Amino acid sequence: MTLRLPDGHGLARGRAVSLLLDGRAVTAYEGESVAALLLAEGHVATRVTRGGEPRGVFCGMGVCHDCLVVVDGIPNTRACVTWVREGMNVRRQDGVRALEVR
Repeated sequence: MTLRLPDGHGLARGRAVSLLLDGRAVTAYEGESVAALLLAEGHVATRVTRGGEPRGVFCGMGVCHDCLVVVDGIPNTRACVTWVREGMNVRRQDGVRALEVR
């Protein structure tokens, strides 16, 4: 399911960018969040808790930590306050992951 604004809405989207979402090439638009991309691609759940419960965008402003995803290999990234960019790699995540020291 792809969400589209109707013609004549008066809004302009940013430049189209290509990125990977769960290993699949998708198009997103500069100025939009990873959460917006996930919703536009039909993904209500951004992650699953350790207990198997789905979580998604709840507060939309980076406070609740429900929309955690893995961006370019970095887990626990908040999708609602992370802007899409050309070439990024986004994956939905299982549970809350410990950060690895490199």
